[in-house]
Amino acid sequence: MGGEVEELIGILPDHILIEIFIRLPVTQLGLVACVSKRWTGIFRGDHLWQIAIAQTWPTAVTRKRWPGPIPRSSGRRRFMALYVSNNIVTSGSETDELAGHAYLYLKEQLELSNSPPPSSILHGTMIDQFIACGLSRDGAHKVVSEIWMAVINNLEENHHTFLLLKRLAKEGDLFLPYPYSRSYEVLWRVYDKLFTDFRDCFSRTDYCNLLGYVRSKFQPLPSTWLGY
Repeated sequence: MGGEVEELIGILPDHILIEIFIRLPVTQLGLVACVSKRWTGIFRGDHLWQIAIAQTWPTAVTRKRWPGPIPRSSGRRRFMALYVSNNIVTSGSETDELAGHAYLYLKEQLELSNSPPPSSILHGTMIDQFIACGLSRDGAHKVVSEIWMAVINNLEENHHTFLLLKRLAKEGDLFLPYPYSRSYEVLWRVYDKLFTDFRDCFSRTDYCNLLGYVRSKFQPLPSTWLGY
């Protein structure tokens, strides 16, 4: 029976397969794409993603102009950005897709790079993107802060993330002019994640050194941050 089903699926034309694929949960798409070389090719193409966007977000705005340093890229990238903006970062209808692109950009830079750019550069790039697309300085700072929070909250709990958070905690870009400085809320979340989720990763010396650094920025400190 299994062989007959596989044979039947194998003779289906691409456009029928695409209609099936776009109805699957997003979390299963990566697994489905690995079933065969043919299916991998379909997922690598742009046609599937353009149809998925049209059916999932029929009112998504089509921008003829996409200013700023973060590219809009392929249909697959746009699908991912729209998914993120509707499920992870919600910033308002006019900037939903852009928020998704900025989220993907920041998360990739922080997770995939062996030596991520300074947080001030990443923050400034996103600020410039939103301003170029029409947001005010205050609006751009608010949305970018929300994106930072969403990315930090969705980082995997591993050694790379521990080292990354320590680096972000010590960079201290508060001297930069507004809106190019990270918000206190973002900095607080970095320290909070370090001192709660990654407490056991510290040596006693590193913990005391970082705690002394934090005391110069925030007072009073939460009780959950204290003690080793």
